[in-house]
Amino acid sequence: MSTVLNDEKIPNNVNLGGDKRLQRALEAWQPQFIEWWKQMGPVGWQEKDIYLRTAISVESEGWANFNYVKMPDYRWGIFLEPKNPNRTHGFGDFYGQPVWDEVPGEFRNMLRRLIVTQGDTEPASVEQQRDLGATAPSLYDLRNLFQVNVEEGRHLWAMVYLLHTYFGRDGREEAEELLARRSGDADKPRILGAFNEPTSHWLSFFMFTMFTDRDGKYQLSALAESGFDPLARTCRFMLTEEAHHMFVGETGVQRVVKRACELMKQDPNGDPRALGGIDLPTIQKYLHLWYTLSLDLFGGEVSSNAADAFASGLKGRYKEDRYDWNKTIKDEGVDFELTLPSNKFHRQIGMWSGQHFSPTGEQLDAAAWNAQRGAWLPNDVDETYIKSLMHPVYEPGKMASWIAPPNKGINGLPGDFVYVRNP
Repeated sequence: MSTVLNDEKIPNNVNLGGDKRLQRALEAWQPQFIEWWKQMGPVGWQEKDIYLRTAISVESEGWANFNYVKMPDYRWGIFLEPKNPNRTHGFGDFYGQPVWDEVPGEFRNMLRRLIVTQGDTEPASVEQQRDLGATAPSLYDLRNLFQVNVEEGRHLWAMVYLLHTYFGRDGREEAEELLARRSGDADKPRILGAFNEPTSHWLSFFMFTMFTDRDGKYQLSALAESGFDPLARTCRFMLTEEAHHMFVGETGVQRVVKRACELMKQDPNGDPRALGGIDLPTIQKYLHLWYTLSLDLFGGEVSSNAADAFASGLKGRYKEDRYDWNKTIKDEGVDFELTLPSNKFHRQIGMWSGQHFSPTGEQLDAAAWNAQRGAWLPNDVDETYIKSLMHPVYEPGKMASWIAPPNKGINGLPGDFVYVRNP
């Protein structure tokens, strides 16, 4: 593959073809990225034709082009929302002043840390999910996994563009380190804890994209308010893709829940496991786990880093609405309610870390916690059972026993469309 990058290979609106310094920097980084992708991206699927969406411009008609493509040949683009020349700081110490087009010297290190931390999450999730293709519950889900993966790769390109363009040698070194760390590696782990957790089956993948990508939306929305305008404009475009990742998670969990309810009504004892499904109490355990892991991504309840970033105008704040978790269960006529645990439950970061609380927020001693832990969080028996269900279903239009079909196909396509050729 040629390492000469141009506007055709890398769709962009940052004048890549006219910026020789940036072009050379990315041409040096791109082969390392492709090597990382082939080593750490989806295992066994690099040469398959996948029906993927590719962004080719920021306009509504240009950011969602669908076609078959092999993932190493995917056209990872670099896009910023069009600049608003009248934009000013909307918060912090510089409120009302024009936003920055260059990195302010006094905030250089803080800004670089924000970009690197965001950038590190993107390849991390690809690494966490690299083995899931072998157990996909349908071609529809397999394709959605790969769409999430290539878009995480594009988001990595977005952060690397900022590092190369605005941070000189430091930025180039940081961009290389983004490809050197590995999810779960004992010596060079990813920066944030949730991105070192194994995503060893599809229930965890759906929970990850439901909760951890919700944190990703929060973080991107906060960075989209940054007084450093190139970062804000980059993150605003990234948010158009992050919405799809959350859709994959939310609808994935909803389909698992729906199938659990269907099987409860079919089995004489009301046990979905008897018919190859996942019971609602087990789904609740994984909800507890991934919700609390994602809460830890926000940091401590009192965070000097967040306060400093806000005051300096580098990162805003964002409020996420509450999601109605139980509509599917009610629609199926089943008497069960999934609940979010207390913010004190199972915390590894913040003022509640190192203490024991029940999902309802009741403080416990170590003995009581250890006695109840297996009822609240997935245990080895749960993991063994969930993994026992993870058999691939590659026949067009078919679904694994533990998940309901989606309400509609991708891009208006029929349910039996071949999203992945010759799986």
